[in-house]
Amino acid sequence: MSKKSNHHDIKSIWKSGKIQRVSRITYDVIWNIILFFLVIGFIGIFFAGGLGAGYFASLVKDEPIRSATSMEKDIYNYEETSKYYFDNDVYLGDVRSDLHREETSLDKISDLILHAVIATEDENFYEHKGVVPKAITRAILQEAVNADVKTGGSTLTQQLIKNQVLTNEVSFDRKAKEILLALRLENFFEKDQILEAYLNIIPYGREASGRNIAGVQTAAKGIFGVNADEVNLPQAAYLAGLPQSPSAYTPYVNAGGLKDEDGLQPGLNRMKTVLKRMYDADFISQEEYEDALAYDIVDDFVEKTSSPSEKYGYIIDELEKRSKKIIKEMLVKEDGYTMDDLKEDEELDDQYDILTDRSLRMDGYHIHSTIDKKIYDAMQKVVKDYPHFGPDRTVIDKETGEERVEQVQVGGTLIENGTGKIISFVGGRGYSEENQVNHATNAYRSNGSTMKPLLVYAPAFELGVLQPGSPLSDHVNVFGPANWKVHHYSSSRRYGIVSAREALAKSHNIHAVAAYMKIVNQQPAHEFLGKMTFNRVAKDFDNLSLSIGATELTVEENTNAFAALGNNGTYVDSYMI
Repeated sequence: MSKKSNHHDIKSIWKSGKIQRVSRITYDVIWNIILFFLVIGFIGIFFAGGLGAGYFASLVKDEPIRSATSMEKDIYNYEETSKYYFDNDVYLGDVRSDLHREETSLDKISDLILHAVIATEDENFYEHKGVVPKAITRAILQEAVNADVKTGGSTLTQQLIKNQVLTNEVSFDRKAKEILLALRLENFFEKDQILEAYLNIIPYGREASGRNIAGVQTAAKGIFGVNADEVNLPQAAYLAGLPQSPSAYTPYVNAGGLKDEDGLQPGLNRMKTVLKRMYDADFISQEEYEDALAYDIVDDFVEKTSSPSEKYGYIIDELEKRSKKIIKEMLVKEDGYTMDDLKEDEELDDQYDILTDRSLRMDGYHIHSTIDKKIYDAMQKVVKDYPHFGPDRTVIDKETGEERVEQVQVGGTLIENGTGKIISFVGGRGYSEENQVNHATNAYRSNGSTMKPLLVYAPAFELGVLQPGSPLSDHVNVFGPANWKVHHYSSSRRYGIVSAREALAKSHNIHAVAAYMKIVNQQPAHEFLGKMTFNRVAKDFDNLSLSIGATELTVEENTNAFAALGNNGTYVDSYMI
């Protein structure tokens, strides 16, 4: 068949309309099929969306609608570490706590840190509304297929919600609430407020002394020894990388001090990752990036530091005890109770003990003492260098049967007479985990002959029974209805008739008791000692031996008692060994 004949046949078929009818049928069928699947697809999307929205709603149905005030209270509820000070605002140390945090503001944080955090943790922070749907979807898919690399889907806002409002629980329920609250938080807070809160609460592992730390200011000081607005680029990158895995990336071991070379490597690698992200985000130039990579940041890590409690343990313990007393009374009063209510309700008292301890360690108090650091250090040096303490002795513990060595101990207190301020004290011959007894404030023992001026001579002078020149005799040494027999320090000696002044100066026992017998019927113990802050003396008020120190009190109580005599000097001090 010729080409001309073929052309004629096709032309005849075209004129007959058969091709057009078949094409129209095929087009209509294909279009209908496409339209069908489009409709099914849209219905599926709406159905899946509705199903997802319903599921989301079921997850967050129990979450209360939080007001701006409520969310602000939660977000800014930082556990800030309280601090101790010597006199004249000289910093002593932090209150012992499981977590140390020092609050700061955004204007006191270097832009290098801000850029590093945004580039690493949330590059679209200033654009999104609290969540990034694409990132969440990606994270869900990675979790569903158990991918080796998980990029995470949380924004800084979501991380703030997780740390301050919710928990670290891994569940769809918690994640749904996190998304809802992140969206709500973005409606109430400015971006800079969210960033500042995040940088104050995020954990940073450990610092040089081994303490757990949180907040970028605490991290900058504890790791590099500088404030958060003084860091250089490599330091900023290192700090920004830490929160992803604080325990792995911190440069310090649990007990304080640097990790070995292998232990430091994960943190250094993480710093390089942060620098690369800063460079990719155009926060730093190529030259800055290369210089930072070549920087030896290990030299910047703070060397192991000792805790203040190692050097000033006696002060720390005493300030904690006294601070708790003040804070407890304050909390009780705020809640409408009295301390008498707590005495009558043991359970309530225990509850406020817990609240007090929590408040001391978490509420960021600045606790100022009256202790003069220079005088305190000088007194400790005197005790340390003193060569005439008696020999140590070995004793056996009655409960365990184990032997232990005990030193002759010492306690001393120096107070300012005009105000009653404790200027300094000696708690003992060395604070340690095994020996924490404060021999100035907590060790009760006889005050011996120092009781004579307080209970015998000063009251006798005050009552007009004796004068400094009044004669006293030691020819009788048996006193009271119980025939109590008294001896001088040298039991075989007698000194005869001496003046009250001499008897006091030479601390004669028999003369002191003889003087006491002249006033005992006027109850000097109740009248005079009763006005002093002696915790254990009251039970001995009617005991004649009280006149020569047969009771128990602390060095601090004894020193305060002598201050009550109206000494004209600036300071009053006393020691017991």
